[in-house]
Amino acid sequence: MTTARRKSHIIYRIIKRFLDILFSLVGMVFLVPITLVVGTIIKLQDGGPIFFKQTRTGKNGKDFELIKFRSMPVSNDVRNFDEEDQMTKFGSLIRGTSIDELPQIWNILKGEMSFIGPRPWIPEYYRNMSKTQRRRCVVRPGLTGLAQVKGRNKISVTKRIQYDLEYIDNFSFGEDIRIVFLTLGAGLKKETAYGSKQMIREEITELKNTTRGDA
Repeated sequence: MTTARRKSHIIYRIIKRFLDILFSLVGMVFLVPITLVVGTIIKLQDGGPIFFKQTRTGKNGKDFELIKFRSMPVSNDVRNFDEEDQMTKFGSLIRGTSIDELPQIWNILKGEMSFIGPRPWIPEYYRNMSKTQRRRCVVRPGLTGLAQVKGRNKISVTKRIQYDLEYIDNFSFGEDIRIVFLTLGAGLKKETAYGSKQMIREEITELKNTTRGDA
């Protein structure tokens, strides 16, 4: 990386973090009434917790606790890969419209995530990536990113990683703005927003096979 590019990268990261804090603070104002409504409905369904928390891999491979509105019944065990996740009726609605993702604004405010960047995945993905592929984690993970607007779960895991690395290698505010508008345009439709446990198992196996012998 040239000196000019390095300085540009530093300025970009500082301004991007400032904007993340600014917009997440604004977002928190809107999140409060949404949480009151969504949280009340979730609570009335089965009396369980409003939020769902799960360990994800963040910047530099450091794990953090991602937060979402709970869309699954209390009895659902996300750690049991022998059974597919079940969703409540209201959970299907908020999952399909990506409303369940909104609490991640809190992760952004805490500095664990950014609005734009590679999506945070469960640690099993990171453990089975090659050294080159792990470079997708040199930046904060995002609420949305280039791989999301390029097809999300409709494209292979290795292709999504390629898009993540492309984003990292060609960062710019112009690209971030483009991703925001593409995200709003796509609306993160239901059929592309959620990966089944079977898909996760297949993708981890794919990573194991494609990175075999590659440290």
